[in-house]
Amino acid sequence: PLCVFSLHAQFSSTKNPKDDEHKRLSFTIDYLVDSCGLSPDYAIVAARKLLLDSPERPNTVLSLLRDHGFSTAQISSLVKKRPVLLLANAQSVLLPKLRFFLSIGVSKSLLARTLASDPTILTRSLANQLIPSYNFLKSVLDSDTKIVAALRRTTWVFLEDHTKNLVPNINYMSEMGVPDKCIQLLLTHFPEAVMQKNHDFRAITTQAKAMGFNPQKSTFVLAIHALSGKCNKSIWDKCFEVYQRWGWSADDIMCAFNKHPHCMMLSERKINTTMEFLVKEMNLAPRSIAKCPVVLFFSLDKRIIPRCSVIKVLASKGMVKQDWSLTSLLVPVEKVFLEKLVIKYEEELPELMDVYRGYTNL
Repeated sequence: PLCVFSLHAQFSSTKNPKDDEHKRLSFTIDYLVDSCGLSPDYAIVAARKLLLDSPERPNTVLSLLRDHGFSTAQISSLVKKRPVLLLANAQSVLLPKLRFFLSIGVSKSLLARTLASDPTILTRSLANQLIPSYNFLKSVLDSDTKIVAALRRTTWVFLEDHTKNLVPNINYMSEMGVPDKCIQLLLTHFPEAVMQKNHDFRAITTQAKAMGFNPQKSTFVLAIHALSGKCNKSIWDKCFEVYQRWGWSADDIMCAFNKHPHCMMLSERKINTTMEFLVKEMNLAPRSIAKCPVVLFFSLDKRIIPRCSVIKVLASKGMVKQDWSLTSLLVPVEKVFLEKLVIKYEEELPELMDVYRGYTNL
């Protein structure tokens, strides 16, 4: 009996590793739900990549993120995507990276939004990846403001090996005679286009040149962006179809594309609402808009309708010609428009400014 008792005591005192792991898993799930705001389902998935022994280290990470302006929702998003960051050393690993981005002009709010959307940056080496990427971008873009704008578009400007695609693509543009300011324009606002595989990039630049775009003008790099990637190609095709429904020929569409490449990046709704107003309300020939595609980018409520309301009143009273042009009416900046078509006639029509502001139709 004594032997049996001793054996039982020995087994009772032996810890079951599975029980210990179960406790850690249970603690991790509770922590992710209670402290990080994850739903139980997401917490179970995240806990498989992360087993916490205590709240000490993850608490320092959460505290650091809160100190840097991360909202509860942003912390939840970050942890959901990269739960292992809760095990990082907040002071020696994460803080230097946050300070680095703040030092180049990334605001706290932008940094929080960016990292909540893609926290991968926080998993990369500051010395071996982030700083070398910054130094390369600075050599091309000249200013931190442009680097921050590129980062706003995609974190991959800091994550990808720049020697792989960025360098050969930028060099290829230089060889084609694309000015530095145009290269900067493309990399600052549409970095994804410059980061595509070199053979794809070469094919698209060749296509843009064949379409009649001059490599020395900014429209060339805007065309490269519009023609890049499967997503942009599907938008391009959709725009082509919508313009055709409005009576534009293939030549009209290409004419508009050559003048303003991003007219092939607009939403179907934006094209339709603008065209509908200009064609049905203002009696313009649809094809005339193809000659001035920039108007498709203007706000209908803030620019097009107020200015067209003014011209309607002036035309009805015989103060201006009926055959006004889109270019003279919608393209000038507000100050020029007001001087030319509102202030000039305010003695005869003092209510014209109210028409412009939308207070009255006269």
